[in-house]
Amino acid sequence: MSPGLKIVFFEAFLLFHFLHKCSCSKLNDRTFADKRVDAIFPEISPTGSPQPLLPLLAPSPLAPFTNITVPKLSGLCTLNFSAAENLTSMTAIDCWAVFAPYVAHVICCPQYEATLTILIGQSSKTTNLLALNGSLAKHCLSDMDQILASQGAGNNLNQICTIRPSNLTEASCPVKDVFTFENTVESSKLLAACKKVDLVKECCEQVCQNAILEAATKIALKASDDLLSLNEQHIVMDHSARIDDCRNIVLRWLASKLDTSQAKKVLRGLSSCKVNQFCPLVFPNMKHVAKSCANSISNQTACCSAMESYVSHLQKQSFVTNLQAVDCAMSMGVKLRRMNISRNVYSLCHITLKDFSVQVANIVSGCLLPSLPSDATFDNFSGVGFLCDLNDNIPAPWPLTNQFQTSLCNKTVKIPALPAATSDQSGKPIFFPLTTSHFPPVICIRFLVGQLSIGIVDDDLKLVS
Repeated sequence: MSPGLKIVFFEAFLLFHFLHKCSCSKLNDRTFADKRVDAIFPEISPTGSPQPLLPLLAPSPLAPFTNITVPKLSGLCTLNFSAAENLTSMTAIDCWAVFAPYVAHVICCPQYEATLTILIGQSSKTTNLLALNGSLAKHCLSDMDQILASQGAGNNLNQICTIRPSNLTEASCPVKDVFTFENTVESSKLLAACKKVDLVKECCEQVCQNAILEAATKIALKASDDLLSLNEQHIVMDHSARIDDCRNIVLRWLASKLDTSQAKKVLRGLSSCKVNQFCPLVFPNMKHVAKSCANSISNQTACCSAMESYVSHLQKQSFVTNLQAVDCAMSMGVKLRRMNISRNVYSLCHITLKDFSVQVANIVSGCLLPSLPSDATFDNFSGVGFLCDLNDNIPAPWPLTNQFQTSLCNKTVKIPALPAATSDQSGKPIFFPLTTSHFPPVICIRFLVGQLSIGIVDDDLKLVS
C-alpha cells in the first residue's frame, strides 16, 4: 500500500466502569494539560508533541443515548417534531454534549440550523407561513433544546451556535407567507436550481446559491417603498441585512418543497460552502515566534520550538476541515510574513495541515474533518464517531506573498473531500487513550484504518490516483 493519506473513521466511546475495564492506559504527563490556554507563550517549553486534547465530561456521556429522558415541552409550539424524529435524533448525535464545542462550526451547528429550517419549512404546508412569530419562536426553540438535550446533545447549543428566537422569525424580511413568496419569485427556477445540488461543484459554481440570492433580493425589494425617505447609506446597509433575512425565508420554502433527507442534503451542502471559506481559529500574539524566527534564523531549534509551542495552542480550539486547514496555514503564514519572516518556517519545522486541528493521540496526531458535509454516527456498542483524515501528512502551504488568497476555488488544491477507507484494514481496531486535567474520565478512541495516496507536485496539493 503506497504511503500517503490514511483515511480514518474513528468512534469515541466511554464505558460506565471504564477505569476498571478498559485496557487503555492513562497519559501520565499532565503538565501540558494543566497549563492555561492563555498563558504567555515564551513560558511554555514544547519538549515534544502536545498532549492530545479531546475534553470529556463525567459521567458517561453515552447515558443519554442508552436511556433517553422525557423532554419537558411547553405544549405551545406548533412545529411537528414527531414528523422529523430521525432528523432531530441525528442532530442530537451531531451535537453530542462532549464534542459539540469542538465540532460546532463543521458538524453540529450546520445540522442544528438545517433542522430548524426544515421544521419551519415543513410546517408552512399547513400554516402557509415561512416564519414563526416572536412568542411562538421562543417556545419552539426552547422545546427543540429540550428534545435534543434529552437525547444527549449539549444544553447550550443556542450559545454555541448563536441561535436566538429571532432567527426563527421573518426578522426584517417583508415576506413570510407562501402565497406572496410564490407570486414574487420564479419558484420553478429556484426549485430547479436547488433540487439537486452538486456538493463538489456548488461552492465555486454557485448555481443554487445564485438562485437563492436572486429570490431573496426580489422579496427584500417588497420593502423598498418604505426605504425611499431614508439616507442612501442606511438604505444600502439595511437592504443588505434584509436580503440576509430573506435568504432564510427562501431556504425554508425550499425545505417545504423537498423531502426531509433531500432538504438536509441541500442545506448542509450550502453551509459547507460557507464553512470552508474561512479559518475558524483565533491566532494569538505571534511576537515570540517572530523573535525566534527572524529572517536570519540563527537558531533553528529555538525557531521550531517557538512554532511548535504556538501551534500547540491552536490545537486546543476546534476540529477543522482539510480545506479550512489550508486556509489556516495560509492565514498564519501571511501574518508571519508581515512580521518579516520570509523563510518557509512550515517546511523548516515540518508543520503539516493536520497540525492546525485538534490532536487525537500522540502517535496519530491531528484530525482533519472532511470538507463535504458529514454526520457523526452512533451505535450502542461503539458510541459516537465521525469521519477523520488522521494521517494527512501534507506539508502546510507557505504563502508566496503578504496577501491572503482563499483556497476554496483554487483548482490546484485538491484534497479528498469525503474519505473512503479501503477494505484491507477497514475492520482492524486500534486503541488510543486520551485524558485532560479538566475532564477526569479517560477514553479510548477506536480507529478503522484505510488508506489513499496523495502526492505533492510543485508545492500544490494533488490527489494521486
